[in-house]
Amino acid sequence: MFNLRFDNTFVHELPGDAEPGGQLRQVEGALYSRVDPTPVAAPRVLAHSAEMAATLGFSEAEVVSAEFAQVFGGNALLEGMWPWAANYGGHQFGQWAGQLGDGRAISLGELVNAAGERWELQLKGAGRTPYSRGADGRAVLRSSVREFLCSEAMHHLGVPTTRALCLLETGEPVLRDMFYDGHAAPESGAIVCRAAPSFIRFGNFELPASRGDVTLLRQLVDFTIRRDFPELSGQGEALYAEWFAQVCERTATMIAHWMRVGFVHGVMNTDNMSILGLTIDYGPYGWIDNFDPDWTPNTTDAQRRRYRFGQQPNVAWWNLSRLAGALAPLFDDVAPLQAGLDRYAEVYAAADRVNIARKLGLAECRDADVVLMQDLHGLMASAEIDMTLWFRALAELDPLAPTLQPMDDAFYDEAKQRGAEPALMDWLTRYATRLVDDPLSADARRARMRAANPCHVLRNYLAQQAIDQASAGDPSGIHELLDVMRHPYDDQPGREAFASRRPDWARHKAGCSMLSCSS
Repeated sequence: MFNLRFDNTFVHELPGDAEPGGQLRQVEGALYSRVDPTPVAAPRVLAHSAEMAATLGFSEAEVVSAEFAQVFGGNALLEGMWPWAANYGGHQFGQWAGQLGDGRAISLGELVNAAGERWELQLKGAGRTPYSRGADGRAVLRSSVREFLCSEAMHHLGVPTTRALCLLETGEPVLRDMFYDGHAAPESGAIVCRAAPSFIRFGNFELPASRGDVTLLRQLVDFTIRRDFPELSGQGEALYAEWFAQVCERTATMIAHWMRVGFVHGVMNTDNMSILGLTIDYGPYGWIDNFDPDWTPNTTDAQRRRYRFGQQPNVAWWNLSRLAGALAPLFDDVAPLQAGLDRYAEVYAAADRVNIARKLGLAECRDADVVLMQDLHGLMASAEIDMTLWFRALAELDPLAPTLQPMDDAFYDEAKQRGAEPALMDWLTRYATRLVDDPLSADARRARMRAANPCHVLRNYLAQQAIDQASAGDPSGIHELLDVMRHPYDDQPGREAFASRRPDWARHKAGCSMLSCSS
């Protein structure tokens, strides 16, 4: 059982903390600390990703075994595992926060599967590390369900993301103050095993740079390029410049996907930005229901709204500029770093135009089409229109007889709908005229739109319903929701409830609209 191979290059090729164990401390001159997961009372697998298990080399029999639960609950290690917590810093809400590190995530090892792919397996909620900053290193069921489901939902949407292998309950309560209002209460503890080719973040480079440790910084950069960007060649500053440009490109591609599907990360701190351009660290995220570029799902960000939906492309550029600042000691001239940032802007702008063409069913995006989409966004915001439902239904529009009828279910407020109808009909007329001028056939246009505009997204209220059911002892809601999200671009007869707009009861219900960082 469990015939797996681990090579753990991160810990074998990079300097680690000389002091083992999870006691809190500042760790300098090292990129990780050796620490084992803290055992739990009764680990039990609640759900797993069959696709991810197969990718990693686990059979279904192994996934349902008692030993699997022991390993991924943090109670046992497989041969070749060598657990560690990474040391990194970061800018949080625009301010330098110093050393942060994996405060409740512990990497078990780097698994190399039969296809030669590298997957770092990491337990989130596995106990204290040197970077827990006074916390307990644990996670609760509600946040773990959300991370598990979202990791897989994003993958099936075609968004670059870390993955999730399994979700376990620990059999132990965890004390949390969900609303930060002084009313802490015990909640069910849980652990997610997430997987990625690498969990290296912008903050991994920021911390040694902030301490003036250029040797360690260079060592990490060289390692990252060698292991995670093997396609790059060259040496010295030219290689570093091309690598940074690649990071910028990947980040731009990721953000463009977020904007296409209406995803809001909620906590775009630099320690939550993957060097591979993967969506990482699913905390208080959310999907846009009624289109609102100023919406954030994070209660901590409710006043400043730094990480609001419409601001995400700009925040990503700002985060990349912080990474550029960290890398500057490796360059004689900052011009190559500025070129990388410019590359981000270019790639994002191009990807945004591709999104416009795909979402509107056009063969190409002209300058006037950018204006057309901007005008639509303004109308959707003022009329309180559901983003997902509108674009999905727009594919059914007859350009020879445009009407709002296909999009009728996308409105949240009847009065606003009536008030906006004249302006929306004007827009539909402009859009229909544009479609007549487009070379795509009706069938090709519809297929293009349906492949870009999902029918199913992981709305917060859907996740909360699964959480409530699991909290009552029934994980079947997680399984069904995961199965729905496996096919987000398909109509799924009998599952229409998963493709409906947010119900009124969920508008302000905890967990269904905004969420805290508490987990």
